[in-house]
Amino acid sequence: MFMISGTVAAILCAAFEIFIYNKKRTVSYCIATVLKNVLVVNLFTALIFKVVLRYRHFIYTKDYNWTSGVKFFAVGLFVGFVFIGLTALLNTQLTIEKDEIKRKKGARFLQILSTILFFLGSMAYFGTKWGRDEFGKVTGDQFLINLTSPTEGTEASVYYNGFEGPVFYSLLLTTVFAIILFTCFKLVLEFRKKGKVTVLSDFFKRLICYCLALVFLCFGFSYSIKKFQLDMVFNAYVLKSDFIEENYSDPKTVDIKWPEKKRNLIHIYLESMENSFLSKDLGGFMDENLIPNLTELAKTGTVFSDTEQFFGGPLPGTGTQWSIASMVNQMTGLPMKAPGWRNSYGTDGKFLPGAYTIGELLEEQGYEQTCMIGANGKFGNLRYLFESHGNWTFFDYKYAKKHKLIPQDYKVWWGYEDDKLYEFAKDEITRLYNTGKPFNFTVENADTHRPDGYVSPGKEKPYQLPYANAIWNSDKDVTEFIKWIQNQPFYENTTIVLIGDHLSMDTAFFRDAKFTKDYHRSQFNCIINPAPSVGKPSADITTKREWANWDYFPTIIASIGGEIEGERLGIGTNLFSGKETIYEEFGVDYVDNELEKGSEFYNTTILGVDDLNDAASNGIKKKDKTKSKA
Repeated sequence: MFMISGTVAAILCAAFEIFIYNKKRTVSYCIATVLKNVLVVNLFTALIFKVVLRYRHFIYTKDYNWTSGVKFFAVGLFVGFVFIGLTALLNTQLTIEKDEIKRKKGARFLQILSTILFFLGSMAYFGTKWGRDEFGKVTGDQFLINLTSPTEGTEASVYYNGFEGPVFYSLLLTTVFAIILFTCFKLVLEFRKKGKVTVLSDFFKRLICYCLALVFLCFGFSYSIKKFQLDMVFNAYVLKSDFIEENYSDPKTVDIKWPEKKRNLIHIYLESMENSFLSKDLGGFMDENLIPNLTELAKTGTVFSDTEQFFGGPLPGTGTQWSIASMVNQMTGLPMKAPGWRNSYGTDGKFLPGAYTIGELLEEQGYEQTCMIGANGKFGNLRYLFESHGNWTFFDYKYAKKHKLIPQDYKVWWGYEDDKLYEFAKDEITRLYNTGKPFNFTVENADTHRPDGYVSPGKEKPYQLPYANAIWNSDKDVTEFIKWIQNQPFYENTTIVLIGDHLSMDTAFFRDAKFTKDYHRSQFNCIINPAPSVGKPSADITTKREWANWDYFPTIIASIGGEIEGERLGIGTNLFSGKETIYEEFGVDYVDNELEKGSEFYNTTILGVDDLNDAASNGIKKKDKTKSKA
């Protein structure tokens, strides 16, 4: 809508310039004038809408009415006539003359190359700034893994925000840069006594542009390296560490004693749910508690806190702070590290082929297992993670369409909303229970995903900030779902695990809510109705703990009655046991630094290299792949 309004305004301005301001009316001149005005008017009008009028979008305009389109048209006319007026002013007081200097061979190539370099530098800077503003602290390993992962199923607003942010600003600057660079002119001032004096020749203008392109390129990429911590990528491929191998307990070989009567497991990943949404008196940052129902529910279960207060959570360790990484952590007891030389994530049947997960452990014990999400499972390769490890039924957006649970053209938020997710979950859990086997049901909600979350039509919106409303409604929805579980005949023999998958990436919310930089954020976590074998742990075991997502793997096994030899699976420690985690044993900074480095054991034994000889030629030596036992 906005681009159409802007284009109409630009064409009117171009007509004025062609038929009134300038006498040239050749076809090529008319076309060039129209294109110039369309580009300039739309770019600068969009800039005014974003920076001055504070419109969040100018491409994704479905939330705006026709009056906004009229406003864009009016501002576009203003921009167009200002541009024409400035051109006239420059042509009358500061003469722009054609420079007759002959350009050397290769000058056009340098111009094109400089424009490309300028655009790349602009994209690096604006892309990094946008990424930090949109997603918060993104680490090098996350950057690299997400860069090589499929994006199918991504919510549309993410793409719109990307185009309206870094792409738009980069195009705007590069357009101005290219106009200046490719136009052959010199600036001339005329004095009464001295006559005409060349202020800037075309040669020096081009030389300045070439230098500016290099400066932008170096600055942009330096900024990206610093803000995205891309030095971690360097560490992953150059520096080596044996830390994982030396502290790894192979779940395949560790002795686990299971109860005779197997407990059911319901594992709920709460998208972006963190303790900062609590009220300040509970350790949160909000004046009013946004998650009152989860607060009361947590008091009936076991919460592991990194502070001396009741509410706390895992520390944001290396390879933990995005959705699929969190699932890898809690299913394998390992961080999600940047891939090795030839190996990668996301190949069907080969997602972490050397890892032994909770899915395989419970498959051995005869469990029926389902993973359910409301998005496309190909996003981030999530489908491959589950289908590669255990007898999972993978219930995602495509599954729902295939089984005609939603119309073929249905698309809300990331696929289907949480309202439908919980209804489908009730039916699926009932089906699992009716098989007569113990079951493991994993689900992740999505209504609290950035940007702004999603609130179904008709639901209450008591807060000014959209994301606060999404959190408040999600709190109600998930606790109603859990109450349904608690009223089912299987509940007595069922453990419910709740955890925020990672810290929220909705940076706009934290900015608008005026979060302070020194506030310590942590993921919400709670285990409800654990096995009697773990008892009711004391405050010495549940508070002031230094732990990470990977510690939840053995902790979950213990919560359903598994007795683990050595209390460790992967590099995770059973928190119920009170035994020191690797963070508590070695120190948080030391462990994170070691996990940033490349691990031959991880690359060859866990992630898998197809050709070890080829890997050796890239600097990785063959090594005994025998797994250690706790």
